[in-house]
Amino acid sequence: MTHPHGDRELCDEALRLYSEALRDGGISRDALTAAPCLMGMALLHPDPMDASVLRPVPPSAALAHLLLPITREIHERVRLTTALADSLAPLTAVPSGDPNLSITVLEGMPLIVSVLSESSAAATSEILTAQPGGNRTKTSMEQGLRNALAAIERGARLRHIYQHPARYNPNLKDYMTRVPADRLEVRTVEQTVERLIIIDREMALIPADAERTTALEIRHPALVTYLVQVYDVLWAQGTPLTEHLPATSPRTQVTPVQQSIARLLVEGTTDEAVARRMGISVRTCRAHIAKLMHALNASSRTHLGALLVQSGLVNTGANPRS
Repeated sequence: MTHPHGDRELCDEALRLYSEALRDGGISRDALTAAPCLMGMALLHPDPMDASVLRPVPPSAALAHLLLPITREIHERVRLTTALADSLAPLTAVPSGDPNLSITVLEGMPLIVSVLSESSAAATSEILTAQPGGNRTKTSMEQGLRNALAAIERGARLRHIYQHPARYNPNLKDYMTRVPADRLEVRTVEQTVERLIIIDREMALIPADAERTTALEIRHPALVTYLVQVYDVLWAQGTPLTEHLPATSPRTQVTPVQQSIARLLVEGTTDEAVARRMGISVRTCRAHIAKLMHALNASSRTHLGALLVQSGLVNTGANPRS
């Protein structure tokens, strides 16, 4: 008869027969057909005087007998765990040469936010951030404030790079008033890279998809060092938030943002790409382009491109500082 349980379990029928054997001092061997596990677990043994009768083993002795192999197995697993820990623990301090082992994929905003919060709270030196776009939401700035204050409490300093439109965002202004001024520097740039966060120059976070719902946590020293260098280039090109943006030529009635848009248009960049790189909406971008056409009395977009070069508004030989 096949029994539907493991060799270390007792079925209901086995418990009933074992209880009966304990009460009566034994049971018929024929009764064992319904519960062969009783013999397999050595809870019954043959009567030396009558082979047709099975006598019960006392529960205390049966328990000790059944626990013995389990105890041995536990001891063996403990021994194996200790041996593995002793062998591998010293290797955790050895840096890996495989960059794949230093890059972790973080899927979903809850995980990204959690990792960023934990890493910020552990920061002791410096947090560098570059945030594209100009629309800093209240929710994102509140989360950023919590991370900033946690890092500052442990002695870290903060450097933030935003795009020029963020200068006029009330949520950023509120953030600035709530972070100690001696621990924070903010600059804005005309264009920036994608979102970049670097903590203590040991760990970096970058987006892994267009929706920014997946991120890469990078801890490979060479990659982090490279990203720090990229950040420092952006920082050198930025204008401190405490300073006014560079003025345009007095010969043209255009704003610094419009001058930046003009430079991108001359390079052949589409309206959508210009808006994305400037951190503004396509609608706002096209409004600026319309004002440029009016200021230069351009009759078409093609005419505008020629006038931009002729006017000297765009320096085609260099990319001026934002």
